[in-house]
Amino acid sequence: MFEYHVQKGDTIAEVTRQLNTNWETLRKSNPNSIGRSNRNGNWFLKEGATVQVEKSFEQTLQKVEQEQKSATAVSHPVSIPKMNCTMPGTYEVLPQETQRGKVIEHTLQAGETLWGLAVKKYFVHVKDIIADNGINDPRTLPIGQIVKIRLPESTGEQPVVASWYGQAFHGRPMANGDIYDMHGATIAHKEIPLGTTVELKNPQTGEMVRAVVTDRGPYIEGRDVDLSYGLAQKLSLVEQGVGSLVMRIL
Repeated sequence: MFEYHVQKGDTIAEVTRQLNTNWETLRKSNPNSIGRSNRNGNWFLKEGATVQVEKSFEQTLQKVEQEQKSATAVSHPVSIPKMNCTMPGTYEVLPQETQRGKVIEHTLQAGETLWGLAVKKYFVHVKDIIADNGINDPRTLPIGQIVKIRLPESTGEQPVVASWYGQAFHGRPMANGDIYDMHGATIAHKEIPLGTTVELKNPQTGEMVRAVVTDRGPYIEGRDVDLSYGLAQKLSLVEQGVGSLVMRIL
């Protein structure tokens, strides 16, 4: 269980992002800490209240990883949780246009984690790797075990409603563990696997960019994608704040 003490000026968007949850879950879990304005009908968090949410799967894995890092034996099995690979820079990005839609096999090497394979190399959900391989204990796997990885297929163009986030989150950790750069070519999406490359186009201006899914969100109803400030500039969305784009997963 995670807790947060609501401070003056806190917004729902900021608190849900800090707790790595969404508005619907936060509201249902904390009915006594949520209010609604009689003047405009907007929801708000009560100042001074303590809100709670259950730990997500990724957060649970991260806690296990922190415990595993305190262990010192080199011969320990490969740990699964979210963490940086102990051999940084060794991941090779596969050509997605030729690999997507296939089931491949990967032999676990020393220092590799399922989180690293999912987010940094194959761009899939770690929970799917666990389910597809019938893994009962998400904490350890032996070096040399063969893991089947089901890669998602490429998709055609789809319309999305996009917003952007900038200075308020600049320098904070994202869902993939990296630090958010408001000028980077990154986006937040609720479901697309972290590390996936997408193409975004503004049909009104013809402007087009490529971006990588590195974060989770947005958690405002009716919005599909949160752009970095830098991408919003390139797609002429900064001033209007929210707009319609066309997205294609590469």
